[in-house]
Amino acid sequence: MIDAQTLSRATAAGIGRLIAGGATDPIEVAEHFIAEAERAQKRNVYLRVTAERARREAAASAKRYREGRALGPLDGVPLSWKDLFDIAGTPTTAASALLRDSEPVQHDAPVVAQLAAAGMVCLGKVNLTEFAYSGLGLNPHYGTPDNPHDTAVARAPGGSSSGSAVSVADGSAPCSIGSDTGGSVRIPAAFNGLVGYKTSERRIDKSGAFPLSDTYDTVGPLTRSVEDAVLLDMAMRGAVVSGVRRADLSTLRLIVPESVAFDGIEDAVAQNFEDCIDRLSHAGAKVERRRFALLDEVEAVTADHGSLTAAEAYFVHRGRVDSDDCAKIDRRVVERILGGKRMSSHDLISILRHRSRLIAAFDQELDGALLAMPTAPHTAPEIAPLEADDAYFHKVNLKTLRNTMLGNFLATCGLALPSGRDAGGLPTSILFSAVCGQDELLLSYGLAIESALVGV
Repeated sequence: MIDAQTLSRATAAGIGRLIAGGATDPIEVAEHFIAEAERAQKRNVYLRVTAERARREAAASAKRYREGRALGPLDGVPLSWKDLFDIAGTPTTAASALLRDSEPVQHDAPVVAQLAAAGMVCLGKVNLTEFAYSGLGLNPHYGTPDNPHDTAVARAPGGSSSGSAVSVADGSAPCSIGSDTGGSVRIPAAFNGLVGYKTSERRIDKSGAFPLSDTYDTVGPLTRSVEDAVLLDMAMRGAVVSGVRRADLSTLRLIVPESVAFDGIEDAVAQNFEDCIDRLSHAGAKVERRRFALLDEVEAVTADHGSLTAAEAYFVHRGRVDSDDCAKIDRRVVERILGGKRMSSHDLISILRHRSRLIAAFDQELDGALLAMPTAPHTAPEIAPLEADDAYFHKVNLKTLRNTMLGNFLATCGLALPSGRDAGGLPTSILFSAVCGQDELLLSYGLAIESALVGV
C-alpha cells in the first residue's frame, strides 16, 4: 500500500514503476486520483471527472499486469486532458459558456486514443482560458484555477493550459496533455514549477482538438520530469521506441541571446537563469552570448502586421464574434480575436513570407545549438489587478507570452524546466529551444540538463 502523499508527488514514470514492481496496482492508483480530481473540481481545476471511464481503464490495466502483458511503462498511469480534446462520451467545451451544453462527442481524438492504447487512465477534462487564447489562464465562465504555490494571494495559473498545469502541480494528476500556440504549455509549466514540452509543428496529430491557430497549434505534455515528457511523446505518436538518449553535456552548445527576451525581467528570474547557465557551463556545456537579431525581427513583424494567431482565430470564431454570441465570450478573448479581423491581406501575406525567411535563417544560425532564455520574464502575477483593469491584463499577457511566442513564430520545439524560486517561493523557469523537427535532440539534452539542475 503506497501512501497518498507518495502517489500525489510521483512522476508518471515513477507510478508506472511502482505498479510494475507490485508496490501498488492500477485500481488503487486510479481511486486515489479520482478522489483528488473530484476535490480539485471544486477548485475550478477539472471541468469534468470521467470516473467511470477511469475505473474501467484501470481494471483493464490491472488484468493485463496479472496476465503479464502490460502495454509499457505508462500502463495504468492516470492523466488529465485540456478540454480542447475530444473524449468519447463527453462534450468538448474549450471552456466557453457557448459550448457548455454541447452534445457529447462519439469518438476519442487520435491522440487520446493513442494514450488509451498505451494503457493510460483518463481522469477527465481540465479547465483552460476560453478558446485557449491567453497566457494568464483566467476564465470568467468556469472560474480560474488558483496557482497552488501561493495560498495567501490568488495568482494566475498560466494559460492557456491552466487546468493541466494546476492538476499536476496540486497532485490531482501525475501528468496532463495541453496545447501550445503561443506558450500555452510552457507558460503554465513556468508558473507552476513543472516541465512543459512544446512539440514541433505537426509532430503530434491534433485532429479532434478544438483549434485556435491551425499553423501554430501544437500538442504537448505538462509533467514533473523530462523522462515523463519523453514517454508521453512516444505514446502520443504511437511509437514503441525512441531515439532519445541522455546526451553528454560536454557536446552541448547553448546560445544565450542578447535581445528582447531579457527586457524587463524580474531580478529573481534573471538570477535563477544565470545560476542555471553557470551550472550547465561547469558541467561542460559551451555557452555563447551574442546578439540574436532574428528575435528582434520577429517582434518587429508582429508590431508592423499583427499576429497570425489572431488572423486564424478570427477565421475560426468569425460566426461567434460577429454575432450576438459575442457578448457571451470573455471580453479579453474577443479583443484578441478581433485583432485578426482588423488585419489586411497584405498583413497576412507579409507575416507568412517573413516567417518563412526567418525560420530558414534561424535554423542556419542555431546550427545544432539550443537557444536558452527565461520562459517568462516574471513569476505568476496576482489575479485581482488583472481582473480589475483590462488594459493592464493585456499588457501583462503580452509580456508573459513574449519569449514563448518567439518560438511559435520560428517553429521551434521547446522545453521549459524549473530554474528555482523567488524569495516568496514562486517558481521561475528556463526555456531551451531547438529548430523544428529536432525534438529528440532537445529531449536528449533535456534529460542531461535536468540532472545538472537538480536542486535549483
